[in-house]
Amino acid sequence: MFSLSKLALVATLLTANPAYALWPRPTQLSSGTTALRLSPSFNIKLPDGAPSDLKDAVERTKSQLKGDKLERLVVGRGSGDASRIKSARELKTIQLKYDGSSKGKKIQDEATTALGTRDEAYTLNVPADGSTATISANSTLGLFRGLTTFTQMWYTYDSYTYTAEAPYAISDKPAYPYRGLHLDTARNYFPIVDIKRTLDAMSWVKLNQFHWHIVDSQSFPLVLSKFPELAAKGAYSSKQIYTEADVKDIINYAAQRGIDVMLEIDTPGHTAIIGESHPEYIACMHKTPWATYANEPPAGQLRLANPDVRRFTADLFSTLLNPLKGLGTLFSSGGDEINSKCYAEDEETQKQLQSQGLDFEGALDVFTNQTHKAIRDAGRTPVVWEEMILNHNVTLPQDTIALVWISSANVASVVNKGYRVIHAASDFFYLDCGGGGWVGSFPSGNSWCDPFKTWQKAYSFDPLNGTTGDQASLVTGGELVQLSCTTSILIFF
Repeated sequence: MFSLSKLALVATLLTANPAYALWPRPTQLSSGTTALRLSPSFNIKLPDGAPSDLKDAVERTKSQLKGDKLERLVVGRGSGDASRIKSARELKTIQLKYDGSSKGKKIQDEATTALGTRDEAYTLNVPADGSTATISANSTLGLFRGLTTFTQMWYTYDSYTYTAEAPYAISDKPAYPYRGLHLDTARNYFPIVDIKRTLDAMSWVKLNQFHWHIVDSQSFPLVLSKFPELAAKGAYSSKQIYTEADVKDIINYAAQRGIDVMLEIDTPGHTAIIGESHPEYIACMHKTPWATYANEPPAGQLRLANPDVRRFTADLFSTLLNPLKGLGTLFSSGGDEINSKCYAEDEETQKQLQSQGLDFEGALDVFTNQTHKAIRDAGRTPVVWEEMILNHNVTLPQDTIALVWISSANVASVVNKGYRVIHAASDFFYLDCGGGGWVGSFPSGNSWCDPFKTWQKAYSFDPLNGTTGDQASLVTGGELVQLSCTTSILIFF
């Protein structure tokens, strides 16, 4: 199955035959012991009516097969296979075909439909005698996933591209629809070329969700035509920005590789940077000691009781999302680590609460419903961090999805309320754990979520832990989380 790949929902990979380089391991796999070479004239035949991005994927596949030059990770790097490689038959053709009367749409269209509606299943057969191999699927996205698996079968020895394990018979489909990577580009900036490099790597292991945490309290690199002041005063520099065209380019690049992009603008917390251009919108801006008013510096969060701030935030979401209609179905409005003490001591917020007859929780409910309307009007389903469901009295529709991050133990509480979950537990999936403290003086070098989360720890995760049988459908999948507090492109790559 390719449920979460590196993100740990495929515990079965731990018991995979070490001879296989297929990652993640397919749902059903059988192979043999016959050597088979790729012909120098090897060709990939497209089905009738193949969309343009499948044609592009085929060309990338051909390039990888010719250029990767990967050798077997064994003593001699495959030299023990030399005699049978030289005498092996050659595979000249693989045929891609739609099952039955299926007519595939573009990969990018099929990859960005609603969770649970994406058909990624495929079958792959590679005979040992050199006769035509086949990839069959009901969807173009399925054919693309099959191509990815096919690419992983081959090694290089001398001048030959070969496999030592033909024939192959594979039937594969995902166990969970959401298999993601979260990348924070606010605390440290990541250039577009490196984001695309990350998307390429995600595609190779069938990860299908890129959670782009694009802004935070530390910087606002997102340039929006209606709100240019946010990046002008909030980006680290004029070179460390993402324009609306950049965002659309990255979304399209990802979609053509079978990846849906979920953008996040975290609110009402994690918004101190907005105060650089709109100080009137931010409570507790740069207030000290920061640890009293925020989980990390600088302190500052949106004055959620202010009607102007509600309208501004909803308009911010609309400005970003409306031009992207049809290019994804999810958007995260955040909602984690809201500091109530900040609001209790903010004179402006207290005046607004009194005049509207609201308490903090009531104001949060109004703020959330108004801003989420903008998300839904743009054709997206809201995604929130777990606190919005577990810690606050907010009326969220049941189709809202919760990212469970504080502890995997909190999954049960979320699904018991009937909400879908995305696993993002810091005790299994946070890559910044064990990397030392970002703030404070800790001679021990500890981070907030020690120890480092090894791949063995991630793969030990049980995605259904904390759920009952009838709640299994509420588990959408999960994601590995890379916050950039102590990570930059020099460390991440």
